[in-house]
Parts: sequence; structure tokens; C-alpha cells
Amino acid sequence: MTRATWGTRLGFVLAAVGSAVGLGNIWRFPWLTATNGGSAFLLLYVLLILLVGVPGLLGEMVIGRRSRRNPVGAFDALGGRRFRALGGLALVASVVVLSFYSVVGGWILRYTAASVTGAYFEAPQAYFAAVDFGPAAVGFHALFLLATVAVVYAGVDRGIEVATTVMVPGIVLLFGVLAVWVATLPGSAGGYEFYLSLDLAYLRANFFDVLVAAAGQALFTLSVGAGAMLTYASYIDEDRSLVADGTLIAVLNTGIGVLAGLVIFPLLYSLGVPPGSGGPGALFVSLAGAFADLPASRLVGVVFFGVVLLAALSSAISIFEVLVAYLVDEHGLGRSRAVAGVGGLFFLTGSAAALSPSLFALLADTIANLALTVTLLGFLLFCGWVLGRDAIAEYERGAGRVARLTGRPWYYAVAVVVPLFLAFTLATGVGTLVGAPVSAPQAAVIAVAAVGGTALATRFLVEPT
Repeated sequence: MTRATWGTRLGFVLAAVGSAVGLGNIWRFPWLTATNGGSAFLLLYVLLILLVGVPGLLGEMVIGRRSRRNPVGAFDALGGRRFRALGGLALVASVVVLSFYSVVGGWILRYTAASVTGAYFEAPQAYFAAVDFGPAAVGFHALFLLATVAVVYAGVDRGIEVATTVMVPGIVLLFGVLAVWVATLPGSAGGYEFYLSLDLAYLRANFFDVLVAAAGQALFTLSVGAGAMLTYASYIDEDRSLVADGTLIAVLNTGIGVLAGLVIFPLLYSLGVPPGSGGPGALFVSLAGAFADLPASRLVGVVFFGVVLLAALSSAISIFEVLVAYLVDEHGLGRSRAVAGVGGLFFLTGSAAALSPSLFALLADTIANLALTVTLLGFLLFCGWVLGRDAIAEYERGAGRVARLTGRPWYYAVAVVVPLFLAFTLATGVGTLVGAPVSAPQAAVIAVAAVGGTALATRFLVEPT
């Protein structure tokens, strides 16, 4: 069976940016920024994108193009059957993420439609409480999932590439228009000050908490750890520069996230809504409810939630494709049968999350973060300690002279530095989850032991060739 490929470099870049540009940028990023000191969070977030996110993204892309397979097949082909379970973790992470993601996508679809009539203007809190979970939420989750299925069914070049080539520029254009319009609103200046004026005192006093939050957001927003970037990279031609493409993806994704902040924070200040109020529900309660006070409020609501809907759909497509690629590559299913099977699976798991607030919270707040971090940690250790020199060769393939000079520093980053950081944040996160907080020195010891032990264990796991 001939494997699909991207039609153009621009198509791949925009598809990958679409995978990364989703609810993480528009729903999660402003909320976390508001609750972690504004500019203090923004500074660490940008630094972690560059120092942790980009090397991790390139590591996942190296595995994908080197193998030209889905996550399970990639680790089998490159390291032997003993590593197939590592690819299985990516499949599990994909199921976890899209199971709650499609529920939120359904909320956004409903709010886009409700903006036409202004149904949520008078009582935003009560409206959200009435539609967030239950049979109606299942219905809108199904509609959002159906739109995802339609794009993925059309294929890599004729479906995903075409759709994201339209969606991503549309997201940037609409957010740019909103950013210009928001700048004209009275009181918006306070939002720019909160968002862009660096508060070093807050950063010094809360450095560790802000660091952990920024690290989680950097991984979430770049869409690494669920196998989406690995799968997308498996469709790339060998003569393309992963370094150039990966860096461009990270820059565009971060830029759109920052642009979202330039819309949301000035808008909140102009409406007198405190940043961070409403927590994760701020998008649907504080901000959406405030639209009623704006001129052309219904139009603003349709445009705003329309942009969010495009972003959510572009990310859902990439996660859906991970499981489709697995069924096509490993089980020889035709694309139509694979799409139907994966669609049925996500309808069931997403419906369960749409009916149970406790299950939704467990998936969105706990399991997803742990699954993404653990999976990316495994990806990078495999890249550094199993692929080794082959990883550097793949990184440098198709790259220019300057990019080739970064091959060895990148290798040490993905083999040692970034895994240590991921293991450190994982130790602190698990400790908090189980009610046994881990101090920074303890987390450092755990991280060194975990990464060092894993590096030694790979010598016994790699099958002889």
C-alpha cells in the first residue's frame, strides 16, 4: 500500500501549526497566564518553548520521519518489538486527550451557534451550567467529532492539508482583526500592562509554581507527547529540513498564542472583568457573558467563537489521525474503515466524558498532563539512547549548514537535559497529585535516577540486529 505524503511544505507546516494551535492557545493559555502573574508566566513560557518545546518537537519529528510509520510501528521498526509499548502510550494519550477535547469542541460549537441569538448573554453562568454536561453535550460533541471525521476521511493531502491551509490563515486573520478592534476599546490599556510589563517581584516570589505551569503549557500547546507530530512527520519527504520546519512551527504557534493574549486581556480589562476570574470556564462564563455589553455583541460572539472553533478542529484532526495511521499501517485497514472505527471509539469515550463531570475533570486535569509528559519523556530517551547517531543523522538530513551545526547540541538536549527537566516536573506533579509534595532537591534526585536508570536499561532492551 502506497503511503500518503504531504503535497507541499507549506501544507505540512500549516497542518502541524494547526495541530499545535488549539484550545491550548486560546482556552488554556490566557487562563494560566492570568493566574500565574501575567508577564512573569509569559516570559518563562516563551523561554521553555525555545529550550524544551522545540528540542522535544524535533525529537518526535525525527522518530516519525526516520520510521515513516505510526507511533507503534515507528518504535517497532527503529528499536524492536520491545519498544512497541512506548508507541502504545502515545495511542493511549491520544484517546485521553481527544475524549475530553471533543466535548470542549462541542461546547464551542454550541456557543458559536448561540451567539447568533445571544442566548447566553443574560445569565452566562446559568447557561454554561445547563449545557456543559448531559445529553445535549453528547449531541454537540458528536457534531464536532463528525466534522473531524469528514476532514480525516478525505486523506492527508486532500483532507487534512487542504483544511488546515484554510483554517490556520483564517485563525490568524480573524485574531488580528480582533486585536486591532480591541485596541480601540476604552480601558484596554490595563490589559496590555498586565500582559506585557514584566513583574520581576512576582516571578522571584513564585518562581517554582510559575515554572511548572509554564512547562506544562509549553508541552500542551506544541501538541507533543500524543504522537501527532510523530505521525505528521512520517509523511514528510527526506529532503526537507526538520530543523527549519520544526522551528517555524514553534514560532508560528507561539506567535498565535501571544496574539490570543493581545485580544483576551485588553478585552477583559475594557469590560471590567478581572483576569483569571472563572478559572478554566472563563472563556464560557466571564468573557462570553461580557460580550453582551459590546456594540454588535452577537457578531463579536460569532467571530470570536468561530475562531476558537477553527483552532479546536485543527487540533482534533491531528490527534484523530494518530489512531487512523496506526490502523492503516499496522492492521492494513483501508482509510475509510479506519476512520469509521476510530470515530466510533471517540464517540463512545467522548460521550462518557460529556455525561460525567468527574470523568471529564479526571481526563482533562490529571491524566492528560501525566500521559503527555510520560510519553514525551519516553520518546526523547528513545531518540537519545536507542537511535543515538541515527537520530543526529536524521536531524541533519536536508538541513542547511547552520542547522547541521546544531545537531550535536540538540542530541545532548534530547538525550539528557530535556528528559531531566521532564522527569523533574513529573515528580513534582505526581507528588502533588498523591498528596505527598516533593521538594525541589528530592525531585532532582528522582529525575537523575530515572533518566540514568532508563539510559542503562536501554542497553538490555535493544534487540540485536
